[in-house]
Amino acid sequence: MPRMSKKRKQEWALFLNERNRITYNELCRKCQHDCKQSFRVTVIECPNYLSKRKGENRSD
Repeated sequence: MPRMSKKRKQEWALFLNERNRITYNELCRKCQHDCKQSFRVTVIECPNYLSKRKGENRSD
C-alpha cells in the first residue's frame, strides 16, 4: 500500500487512527452514501440515517 503524502495526511487528520488508516464512524462504515464522518465524532447527525428507536414518525 502506498504511503500518504504529508499534505494528504493533514487533510485526513481527523479520520486517521493510530495506524494511520482512514477510519469512519460505526454507523457510516456500511452506509452506501458518501457523507462519511470520522470515528472521533461522538454525536452524529446524518440525513440518510433514520433510527427505528427514535420514534418521530410513529403513529401511537
